[in-house]
Amino acid sequence: MKDPREVIIRPVITEHSYDMMNKNTYTFEVAKDSNKVEIRQAIEAIFNVTVTKVNTLNVKSKPKRVRMQPGRTRTWKKSMVTLKDGDTIELFNA
Repeated sequence: MKDPREVIIRPVITEHSYDMMNKNTYTFEVAKDSNKVEIRQAIEAIFNVTVTKVNTLNVKSKPKRVRMQPGRTRTWKKSMVTLKDGDTIELFNA
């Protein structure tokens, strides 16, 4: 089993992710090679909560430009984790 801190990279803080917190769903950036079972185990180990559902998606890169140099943003994997009723993650409430 991987170290939970290697699976979960960072929380994703956006307006949409804050709206999803009302439905007890939290959004994280995760390692690209992680699967749903590893994500579930990592969230439960780090935050001491019970996970009921894990949804994942790969965020594709977009073309960007800095002055005259064309480039692309990076690709990454996003995970939306739904917790059991009554469980919360205090990291987002601060």
